[in-house]
Amino acid sequence: MLREVTATRYLNPLRTGGSVPGVVEADDLGTYVLKFTGSAQGVKALVAEIIVGELARRLGLRFPELVLARFDPAIGADEPHQEVQDLLQASAGLNLGMDFLPGAVDFTPDVAAVFPVDPLEAGRVVWLDALTVNVDRTVHSSNLMIWPTFGTAPPKLWLIDHGAALVFHHRWDGASPDKAYDFKHHALGGHGPDTRAADAELAPKVTEGLLREVVALIPDAWLAQEPGFAGPDEVRDAYVTYLLARARSSASWLPTEFPSRDELAAADARRAAKTQRGRPDWLKQVPNLHGKPSAEREWSLRTE
Repeated sequence: MLREVTATRYLNPLRTGGSVPGVVEADDLGTYVLKFTGSAQGVKALVAEIIVGELARRLGLRFPELVLARFDPAIGADEPHQEVQDLLQASAGLNLGMDFLPGAVDFTPDVAAVFPVDPLEAGRVVWLDALTVNVDRTVHSSNLMIWPTFGTAPPKLWLIDHGAALVFHHRWDGASPDKAYDFKHHALGGHGPDTRAADAELAPKVTEGLLREVVALIPDAWLAQEPGFAGPDEVRDAYVTYLLARARSSASWLPTEFPSRDELAAADARRAAKTQRGRPDWLKQVPNLHGKPSAEREWSLRTE
């Protein structure tokens, strides 16, 4: 079971993602990034966070601890932004918390250019993303963090934010376990991911027992209203059936070819040049941020 905590202090929203998670302190003295049930993405994003994150942990990848966090909107009464207030009010009760990594920074293209990632580790991450159909770990939206960034411990690569994974659970009747997806622009593609070695190592570990252990962590309430299913256990069975079949058919979807860093840089340059040519003269001096985040995400606490 995931540990359960109660949020005792709302610190601030994180505005870098569409779901606007919030940083909270809890009664276990921990600090967490809280993913809210009232967000536009809904509870399926939280289900994906649990399944993919806990699979990652069991397969040996670094992923922050998840907790179930009870949240009372009253602790966020001082939040000045109405859209965030609406989110808090819609999220009373049980939400999902992820352990806060103080000082962690985004794995941006600039960081990726200098940060060493072992090809096997890169292959494991790509393999997990392909297994769970995670389409949101791209060059410009990596959902990877580097932590720690101070002290004597060496910085490591951490996985975060899997709410966009498991795309099949948005349309169960169209789910095909052997379907291939385009991972050429994966955030770790430039690090020569050894996906074949990762497949040989990880595929045998994805057993029915492991998958049932993971899906058992999902609260019944987050599965109870799934159309076409008699109840939460039937939905859990569907996740197990799909992911087990996908793991067994990895030969049909295993990503093995990735553009080099030079090829990615050249593609970025072509896109930037095309954008620049299409701008009116008065706009040509504005910096081109095509395809790039507006700001680097940094997980230090801010109380502005």
